[in-house]
Amino acid sequence: MDKQWEDMSREERQEGRFKKWLNPTGVKFSSPESEKKYKARATRLMKAIKMEIPDRVPVHIPGGSIVAYNAGLTLEEVLYDHEKIKPAWIKFLKDFDIDSNDGPGFFSGKAYEILDYKVNKWPGHGLPSNQTMHQFIEKEYMKADEYDLFMKDPFDYGLRYLLPRTWGAFEPFANAPSFSSYQGLPMQLMAMCQDPAFQKFIKAVCEAAEENAKWQKVNAECSRISLEEGFPPLMGGMALAPFDTVADMLRGTYGSVMDMYRQPEKLLEALEVIMQRSLESAVNMANFSISPIIFIPMHKGDDSFMSVKQFEKFYWPTFRKLLLGLVNEGCVPMMVIDGSYNEARMEIIKELPRASVVWTMEKTDMFKAKEILGDSACIAGNVLASQLYTQTPQAIKEYCRKLIEGCAPGGGYILSLGSGIDKCDPANLQAIIEAAREYGVYK
Repeated sequence: MDKQWEDMSREERQEGRFKKWLNPTGVKFSSPESEKKYKARATRLMKAIKMEIPDRVPVHIPGGSIVAYNAGLTLEEVLYDHEKIKPAWIKFLKDFDIDSNDGPGFFSGKAYEILDYKVNKWPGHGLPSNQTMHQFIEKEYMKADEYDLFMKDPFDYGLRYLLPRTWGAFEPFANAPSFSSYQGLPMQLMAMCQDPAFQKFIKAVCEAAEENAKWQKVNAECSRISLEEGFPPLMGGMALAPFDTVADMLRGTYGSVMDMYRQPEKLLEALEVIMQRSLESAVNMANFSISPIIFIPMHKGDDSFMSVKQFEKFYWPTFRKLLLGLVNEGCVPMMVIDGSYNEARMEIIKELPRASVVWTMEKTDMFKAKEILGDSACIAGNVLASQLYTQTPQAIKEYCRKLIEGCAPGGGYILSLGSGIDKCDPANLQAIIEAAREYGVYK
């Protein structure tokens, strides 16, 4: 009899998710060759994660804005015309023989405008049409004295405080009574709907939802095509380190720094609340996905933001709990360390169970990462966006050769970008793939 999920070890749960990844149900591959390629690519990635020896070093090139520019489009065009996304994505898959796909991931600029999204600017909305990336607008969206409100009922806080500050269409909720209790809620909602401001909100949400459905449909089609053509999905879910949730989304850089000094205990208490909810959310995403990978961009724990002492107090403890919780559920956290981690930080993070996570490096010394983390975890990286902008394909290929020679021995290495890429010479991306094929084959 098969074991029940609750009776499985973390290794058995991970293996179960890997089998789901390797043999996706309901997928009709376009050809036997596509199915063969899918299994080869997925196996290559799984062996790298498990720190076994694959046939060659896997290559990961994330999608994003580069998908548009590779097709001769601009970011503005794909954010405002959903019909241009699918042809661009198909061209991206045909042009680059990568080992996984993240999907195009474009959102509807019009839907965001209808709801008056205040946290980002993008080409066509706050930025010139020739801009190639989004721009984050950082503010203290949660005030310094609102931690208790947030922790008491995160949903009510989000609806009545955070959303009105970050989405203009939700401003009527700022004056609404608490939603913490179900009692009387139906009558309360009906009364609210008599208010012209809420009627305007409902109309905006319906209009935005109709517009957003077009992008959801085409993104789903792109994901289906990717699978059928033999490209395994990489991202099965997403999470943030609890401290990054505060520093990125709630208090901002300045506010989170001040809180470390002015109200450290309140900050630490909130991090515990965030950790548990982040864990539940990420596991739910993985349960509905093919891939076991939980993508985690890391922003505020690097060398330039906080000391090692602060990292050990504010960043790592709840992040460690989140990672161990994900690993225990058979998920594979894949972190992207923006900026760099020094030796002291790497010595701290290497304590996780062997072959359970992936550390992707942006500017961290890859050879030092191999030395410190190479016996405990798969590492990935770190071709930089700046290199792809400024260097020749020959220089990129040579750099990748050095990365492979220093990081690939013994397995546990994925050749990847250190960050996303919006626009570069496509030949530089081809140079990464060629380097893996030429230099990354295990004898």
